[in-house]
Amino acid sequence: MSKQFGDLGGLVKQAQKMQADLKRLQAELKERIVEGKAGGDAVVAFANGNQELVQIKIQPSVVDADEVEDLEDLVLTACRAALAEAKKLSDEETSRITGGLAGKTPFGL
Repeated sequence: MSKQFGDLGGLVKQAQKMQADLKRLQAELKERIVEGKAGGDAVVAFANGNQELVQIKIQPSVVDADEVEDLEDLVLTACRAALAEAKKLSDEETSRITGGLAGKTPFGL
């Protein structure tokens, strides 16, 4: 009967290693910063690999009280771009560890 399930102990060890690797990766991703830009380099948003915005830089030349809506659009665009880059980074790194199995395993990895 045990042959039906293969090496279940080995599978459990693999799953535990994958969980530990993913936990380590999450800590590493928090330190990795990506950026999103809008208006050339007028507005730059920075996010970490855990998809958290960590900083926004705005060139003084684009700050005009009469064009606040334009600046708001630039900030929003830069933030969305930074978060998209952070998600891409996270997905790539997670896939490297899980072989594309994240979210598809019965262990909730």
